[in-house]
Amino acid sequence: MKTTLVPVETITEKIFEIRGPKVMVDADLAVLYGVPTKRLNEAVKRNIKRFPEDLMFQLTVKERYELVANCDRFTQWKHSITLPHAFTEAGVAMLSSILNSDKAIQVNLQIIRAFIRLRRMIGQHEVLRLAIEGLERRADKNERDIQLALTFLKEILFPSEKEIQKKPYKMGFIQHKKD
Repeated sequence: MKTTLVPVETITEKIFEIRGPKVMVDADLAVLYGVPTKRLNEAVKRNIKRFPEDLMFQLTVKERYELVANCDRFTQWKHSITLPHAFTEAGVAMLSSILNSDKAIQVNLQIIRAFIRLRRMIGQHEVLRLAIEGLERRADKNERDIQLALTFLKEILFPSEKEIQKKPYKMGFIQHKKD
């Protein structure tokens, strides 16, 4: 039996950051698995012990509202009384243990690959961020050094009247007495 794999980019678009971890909501997962959201949630409820808070959590009304406001595909949630569930990467992996179809296994593999790809991209961005911060620190230090050098140059080239009066310069030659 041949199953069509979902492109990783399509899955990556369905990953959100909510309360810190990267998660996917139950409605998106149900579409990927080809089952109604209600059936997915029923399977989760039958196996609720497998889904502690760090693997799956229910969104708050505010979180649901933010998703509806930012994603057109969630407009059906606008007046819904049920709050969607969010699954972390480990929660998605746990779903494969309760959804025993070939399609669910294949989709789970693709979702895990998408999470891994996203983690790599974030890691690359972190390296770039650290490099930029290092450059900014060096630029700030160089700017301070240049400012200090300019201050010294101004003092040497354009001494104030007080400094001139403090240090009268003797000009000419000093003649030493011979005995």
